[in-house]
Amino acid sequence: MGKTRIILADPHPLFREGTRLLLSQLPDFEVVASVDNADSVPELLETTPARIVLMDVVMPGCSPMQAARLIRKRFPDTRIAFLTAYADEEYLVEALDAGASGYILKESRVGDLTIALTEIERGGTWVNPRMLSRLVQDYRNRGGANATPQPRSATLTPREKEILKLLAEGFRVKDVASNLKLSVKTIEAHKFNLMRKLDIHNKAQLVQYAFQKRIIPLHSFA
Repeated sequence: MGKTRIILADPHPLFREGTRLLLSQLPDFEVVASVDNADSVPELLETTPARIVLMDVVMPGCSPMQAARLIRKRFPDTRIAFLTAYADEEYLVEALDAGASGYILKESRVGDLTIALTEIERGGTWVNPRMLSRLVQDYRNRGGANATPQPRSATLTPREKEILKLLAEGFRVKDVASNLKLSVKTIEAHKFNLMRKLDIHNKAQLVQYAFQKRIIPLHSFA
């Protein structure tokens, strides 16, 4: 039996290279391609088959969640796992809803990553234990099957969350548009919609909300 083929998609070159080198040292896995965006993964799979696509939840261009749905539709034998720094229950729910088989935090140990990839390759599902515990606790706190409506952040689309993160980090609208390869008018429309949904009226409230929901870590402004 050959090694499990993995395509790695992450916006950070150093992380991609480090992860590729790490996986190359494991006997059962190999990275057959690595890219900096989610857009190119479906096309890449046409020429470079892989058992697992390992990608972040936030990247420039096409939403990784949208890419995951497309991959699941076009390549049903390919498993999708998100490897991310975002310990956010809402991202986790969105990832599972998009067809992901794994949600792994970048803070995980090498042994946990190996276990996760092995379980996913076998057809199972693996979620970071801390994330799973928090998700279950949140479900219980909301009353289980009789849960109240989700917090308003859950109504944001993945694209709106990407834009919210960049705006909260201090990027101007035109910079966000350039980063995501969208028009300024499109970003303005997304900004208007997300601020309306969250009942936010100024930049200070937007940054505060991003901190509260762990969309950006506090050390971003340290």
